[in-house]
Amino acid sequence: MLPRFRLVDLSHPFSVHTPGWAGYPPVKVYTIQRFSSHDILAQYIETPLHVSTHIDGQMHGIPGGADIASFPLARCFGEGVIVDISDCVGDWDIITPEMLTSKVPVKKGDILVYYTGYKKYYPGYEAEDEPRYFLRHPGGDRRLAEWFVEMQFAWTAVDCGSADHPMNTTIRRMRRDLVEEYEDLVRKKVHEVFPKEDLFAMHRVPFPHNILHVENLGGDVEQVLNRRCLIGVFPWKFVGGESSIARVVAFIPEDEWEERPAPQAPATPAPGA
Repeated sequence: MLPRFRLVDLSHPFSVHTPGWAGYPPVKVYTIQRFSSHDILAQYIETPLHVSTHIDGQMHGIPGGADIASFPLARCFGEGVIVDISDCVGDWDIITPEMLTSKVPVKKGDILVYYTGYKKYYPGYEAEDEPRYFLRHPGGDRRLAEWFVEMQFAWTAVDCGSADHPMNTTIRRMRRDLVEEYEDLVRKKVHEVFPKEDLFAMHRVPFPHNILHVENLGGDVEQVLNRRCLIGVFPWKFVGGESSIARVVAFIPEDEWEERPAPQAPATPAPGA
């Protein structure tokens, strides 16, 4: 008899209200047929691929990289860990390997999911703060990126707008006011902390090794923190796609399931709200 699993959704919902990464255009949803006119309802959408829970493909981060359809199906599902580092990080902190290994054992070849707690600032949650979520979240630097390669992870995931620290993305060009604030906070110039040649290190360093990452992790991740389980990511088989909106799921054996208090789920606002 096959084992029975509890499936835990680790994905944000997708709708016309889903926010994009800083500088990206919004989601647009069009109704193109209605029951009254065509006896069927049909829609089409315009959307960046970097909205809601999504997996970045090689093409997104490195020149000449493979499309998301080329990411091997065998890498999409397997054993991994879901690590809670929410008590270790705050605004603009740098995530280190030691934070991730201090909670639960992490093995070479794992799928690594790490929870910073910044999910609570995602639009729709009780502590909603979209600028804080996208512009001030903690993130990795070159050291963490190189450790990911050393550990040969299948893929990684984080509940932030980017795996990279905001000051190591193009946000530092778009928001000079935040750069000044960050430099005052750390008492260093931003290029001293994140050299220009290391821009997007969390993309540039692991991606050539086909170690991709999921951003905007969400759903019921708090139900499965600090545990080892089977984890899957299910992107579109998008030929020529640089990334893909995706569903991320944890698979917990029924006999190991223990319900935990759930945080407020994001509500989908009514049209025009």
